[in-house]
Amino acid sequence: MGQRSEKRQGIKRDTGHADVSPARESHEDIRTGTSAVALKQAILDNLNYLQGKIAELATKKDWYMAVAYTVRDRMIEHIMRSLKELRRPEVKIASYLSAEFLTGPHLGNNLLNIGLTDRVREALKELGLELEDLLNQEEEPGLGNGGLGRLAACYMDSLASLNVPAIGYGIRYEFGIFDQEIRDGWQVEKTDKWLSLGNPWEICRHEIAYYVNFGGRTEQYRDDEGHFRARWVPERVIKGIAYDTAVPPYRGEGVNLLRLWKSEAVESFDFQAFNVGDYYKAVDEKVISETVSKVLYPNDEPEIGKTLRLAQQYFFVSCSLQDMISILMLRGKKIETFHESFAVQLNDTHPSIAVAELMRLLIDEHLMDWEEAWKITQQTMAYTNHTLLPEALEKWSLPLFSRSLPRHLEIIYEINRRFLEEVRLTFPGDDGRLARLSIIDESGEKYVRMAHLASVGSHRINGVAALHSDLLTKTVLKDLYDIYPDRFMNVTNGVTPRRWIALSNMGLTELLTAKIGDRWIKHFEDEIKKIAAFADDPGFLQKWAKIKQSNKSRLASIIREKTGITVDPDSLFDIQVKRIHEYKRQHLNVLHIITLYNRIKKTPGKKIVPRTFIFGGKAAPGYFMAKLIIKLINSVGEVVNNDPDVAGRLKVAFFPDFNVKNAHNVYPAADLSEQISTAGLEASGTGNMKFSMNGALTIGTLDGANVEIREEVGPENFFLFGLTASEVRDLKAKGYCPRNYYDSNAYLREALDQIGSGYFSRGDAELFRPLVDNLLNHDPFLLLADYQAYIDCQDQVSSAYRNQKRWMRMSVLNVAGMGKFSSDRSIREYCTNVWKIKPVKRV
Repeated sequence: MGQRSEKRQGIKRDTGHADVSPARESHEDIRTGTSAVALKQAILDNLNYLQGKIAELATKKDWYMAVAYTVRDRMIEHIMRSLKELRRPEVKIASYLSAEFLTGPHLGNNLLNIGLTDRVREALKELGLELEDLLNQEEEPGLGNGGLGRLAACYMDSLASLNVPAIGYGIRYEFGIFDQEIRDGWQVEKTDKWLSLGNPWEICRHEIAYYVNFGGRTEQYRDDEGHFRARWVPERVIKGIAYDTAVPPYRGEGVNLLRLWKSEAVESFDFQAFNVGDYYKAVDEKVISETVSKVLYPNDEPEIGKTLRLAQQYFFVSCSLQDMISILMLRGKKIETFHESFAVQLNDTHPSIAVAELMRLLIDEHLMDWEEAWKITQQTMAYTNHTLLPEALEKWSLPLFSRSLPRHLEIIYEINRRFLEEVRLTFPGDDGRLARLSIIDESGEKYVRMAHLASVGSHRINGVAALHSDLLTKTVLKDLYDIYPDRFMNVTNGVTPRRWIALSNMGLTELLTAKIGDRWIKHFEDEIKKIAAFADDPGFLQKWAKIKQSNKSRLASIIREKTGITVDPDSLFDIQVKRIHEYKRQHLNVLHIITLYNRIKKTPGKKIVPRTFIFGGKAAPGYFMAKLIIKLINSVGEVVNNDPDVAGRLKVAFFPDFNVKNAHNVYPAADLSEQISTAGLEASGTGNMKFSMNGALTIGTLDGANVEIREEVGPENFFLFGLTASEVRDLKAKGYCPRNYYDSNAYLREALDQIGSGYFSRGDAELFRPLVDNLLNHDPFLLLADYQAYIDCQDQVSSAYRNQKRWMRMSVLNVAGMGKFSSDRSIREYCTNVWKIKPVKRV
């Protein structure tokens, strides 16, 4: 009461502004009003009543939370409307199952989509606050790791903006993968405690809870009608609780839901154990159960880690499918119509246990016969493959699977038996094909092949770039393609222009809107091409260059703050940010840096285009070679950055803890985008699209979506180098000898010898020996074969950059050609060709 009367009396706060309540005087609803006056009052109310703080004692985090609750309040009506929409029997829902949803910060994106950015900024100014300061308070949601999770988040944005009813299903991880620090050049993993101060965007739905079984045994019996049935008697049961986050459309009505599951114990406290003094046992069930949703991607090297990974996947899949059935029942529809109400998309192999789980629910819980259940399952499921690396196709050892999910293994055996009978009829006498196609890998230790299960149980299988989809049918899934050619298709990935231009590149957004209007934000594919008409306009190019320079200056300040390294915004910003992996070839980039460094050392007066090399990305904690590459980048940077001979011409910076929040500043500042993976190994990539959307030029191989980007922006606006996927296969088939390239190329030999001698490691010749030996004796990703072509192509980059008018023209044409790579286009293709879903009219 004291705070309310204080506000009504107009008492001054530390902001120096009178705290009056004109919103109440004008009867504007404080919960839903959208004027700056109403928003200001709502922020103060939420600060008082939800954060329990007065303005004088509030931290920036408190103000952020108050603003977040204020924005969420303006979305609640749409959330309620969408919950009603889920009950409409005629509406088909896209259910997107993904182990990751790398959403990025919510506040800025939600303000953009609901159109309140300027008014909230105005309200905060009256309170003596800056919106940008509060945006920086938001924790990055630890719900994903890389491209897979970011793709899922972009697709959720597009589903909402296209009015396609959808639920994204995943896990509410308490801890993200890790926060990355760099110490003495090495990656150090720190716990990602993203939920420690609360998450104002989620709504806990305690009433939406499902039981999930693990372990135990099965029992066979015959039902009243004499049908053979199975009963699962589990060893352990946990409970999944739903947490909903609204996904608003861009300037539209309604929202979609991101529904994440938190694991809890069925009984979290054993009172009897407590009474007899066994205090640990009293909470034992709670600790064990909550472990399932504790951390994103636990280390799966030990057996217990593998068990937990499988448990996580089954947990969220089971909760999600049970939730869909519950929605179906609320609609008053029969279980036989499940596929008419839901289209389930499996985002990679992590949720592929859904095939067996839906079968279990239909035949064990709803007593459906096998044939009908299988027909419904196949009509419901669709599978997106994201990898061409055979070792990345998930599989589980039979003993582990049997211990964890005994009933599902029985179901998989039956699916496999029926499937192999079909194969025998199609390819009689081909035992080799049978062995390759079997869902159970029996070539050594027996495994369940999850990609095979997903493919057999789905009516559509898609790759994520034209090249990737083509290679799928010729390599890792060739045998499945031979038997089910009509199931395979391509849906090239896309990214949302709302987050990746409109939110993160304000200068470019304003310039585009001034020239072609603002329809491009929601109709990117059709509208962005219009900007090409200004590619030869000197005044326009000058403004374009000024925006890029401003973005580079901002990033330079952030790099100095985070790393202590001073970089020159006038230099060419050459950026490679992505997960650290040998096939992505960050170390090829390093070889180029060393080559440039050596050129300068030999001819110190030589004029070169000044460059700043910026790296970012995380290495998996157990991936030694990737962590060694991070150390190499930083070690080379230490030498280059401190050598007076190269001062002002070369700088190397590793941007720590690269994530969506940091990406907002990185993509808009890039001059050159490094997309240099070995051809035939990158499924698609989405970073390549974000860079190009923001006017960066690409240097890359014909890999993943690079192929299509080059086609769309024009070959003359793309720096191409390296072996093609077919040339890579041919070279390996003939017997690739990397040492031959080392022996025949003096510049390559010099660079590798410097790394191996300790030149970049303070004299420690052993530090990078594993990396050098691997390149000279194995080089599985053909760095040495592509080295000279890469160096030559980089020289072309430098030559082009010297002509700034030409460079800016190429930059404009890159943006103009990116319409195809909007996630809106991808989602329309899924709706038409996979899910058979039409947008709904939301009012």
